[in-house]
Amino acid sequence: MVSANLQVENDSSSSEQVLGPNGGKRSYTLFQGHSAPVYSTTFSPLGDFILSSSVDTTIRLWSTKLNANLVCCKGHNYPVWDVQFSPVGHYFASASHDRTARIWSMDRIQPLRIMAGHLSDVDCVQWHANCNYIATGSSDKTVRLWDVQSGECVRIFIGHRSMILSLAMSPDGRYMASGDEDGMIMTWDLSSGRCITPLTGHISCVWTLGFSCEGSLLPSGSADCTIKLWDVTSSTKVPRNEEKSGTNPNRLRSLKTLVTKSTSVYSLQFSRRNLLFAAGVLSKNT
Repeated sequence: MVSANLQVENDSSSSEQVLGPNGGKRSYTLFQGHSAPVYSTTFSPLGDFILSSSVDTTIRLWSTKLNANLVCCKGHNYPVWDVQFSPVGHYFASASHDRTARIWSMDRIQPLRIMAGHLSDVDCVQWHANCNYIATGSSDKTVRLWDVQSGECVRIFIGHRSMILSLAMSPDGRYMASGDEDGMIMTWDLSSGRCITPLTGHISCVWTLGFSCEGSLLPSGSADCTIKLWDVTSSTKVPRNEEKSGTNPNRLRSLKTLVTKSTSVYSLQFSRRNLLFAAGVLSKNT
């Protein structure tokens, strides 16, 4: 395992301006340092740091106050597909093509834990609300729940028929949602490991999922150029007879479908005021 190194002197940032939707100028800061495509970025809870993960096998920690790269974490042997700050901000988790997930701390240069067990790429990672667990989604078509303290896998969720590309945890820590390459979304009861409801409607990859602040709404963003809004309060209320049989027929339909012109939706994020932000690739035809 290679230790992380401080990289501030080798990397750069620059401020630029772009035209806003009404013709006004908006400024942005460009961070440069990775030597290959960046697949994931995430803000710390307070917004003072940014993490980025790349095909160059590294994770970089950036300061939004200094506009500089603070640390370059080197430990994964292959591309890092996803990185996520924990809800408390001090720790973060990464998912890689090397079939592992890793737990890191901002004050250490080596990972605290290495989670190994998946049979293929670990494509996405998500923290539980209490920070004691992380969930990982893999190209082996399974989702695993890991104990952060021990590094052990405590539960395996089976049901998807294609690689898992997105995960979301409910704010109360009781439920999880996972999205796959075929457009299927599955909601899970974390305590039992049971699939509550499969959500169908997307016709292509589900790239992103995210619970609303109160946990009643689940938006999903897809390569089919749509955002679907799901009422998960009804899907998590399972009648007792269905609990015994372990099934819950597909009773949930999307509340609304938002369509873009030709833009795949890669990221969804709720603000603290419960406003939903969506991001995709801007093309010439969009």
